[in-house]
Amino acid sequence: MRTLLLTVICVLITACSRVEQEPSQELKIAAASDLTLAFHEIGQQFEKQTGTKVTFIFGSTGQLAEQIKNGAPFDVFAAANVQYVDELNDKGLIVPDTRQIYALGRIGIATKADNPLVVQTLEDLLKPEVKKIAIANPNHAPYGLAAKQALEKAGIWEKVKNKLVYGKNISDTFAYIESGNTEAGIIALSLVKKGEVRFQLIDDAMHEPIQQAIAVIKKTKHEKQAQEFIQFLNRSAGQQIMKKYGFVIPEGK
Repeated sequence: MRTLLLTVICVLITACSRVEQEPSQELKIAAASDLTLAFHEIGQQFEKQTGTKVTFIFGSTGQLAEQIKNGAPFDVFAAANVQYVDELNDKGLIVPDTRQIYALGRIGIATKADNPLVVQTLEDLLKPEVKKIAIANPNHAPYGLAAKQALEKAGIWEKVKNKLVYGKNISDTFAYIESGNTEAGIIALSLVKKGEVRFQLIDDAMHEPIQQAIAVIKKTKHEKQAQEFIQFLNRSAGQQIMKKYGFVIPEGK
């Protein structure tokens, strides 16, 4: 009897040890900051339907791409610019054939809702009352690059350069406006909440298309769940949420 009891205890200890060693069913998704509102809602719906827990790490696309190159343990990369996903693909860091363009982003001029200053056009940024203008850093944030392109195309980049305050990412840029630290800024439509800011959409002909791409990271231990998340994003429910936050769904999706 004692021998049998010891055997049972050993089996239980071994089984518990195996359970502890098994990877948890949790997806870590590196996502561009413009996706913060939309992906939180999509993540909740995905968890309800699949039971797979989702953790988002939001940041500028360029900085997240660098983290992936340095071995960060992400399962999925949702970028705000397809170029960064393609660079990772060229380096063999994503699962072949998982790269997809899932949305097109839009930018606009924003001012704090209670600010009496009227800024409706890019040229309005030249007003002397506009002392500081927030944009995301164009060196690693796709929405910042689009803002720079729009200012250049409007012919006012050199005139406003000294007014610019650079956010680390587009959420950081929005915070500058919301806090009143800048009189105006150029942000993603997807981050705009009614009543927080006044927002004027910028003609998308003023900048290169903001093609947002997603892919599964090659080092993932949860490839099946990662693929399921991308599939959910591209299905009707996911697309409806993306549209709700101002994203344009590419034709054929």
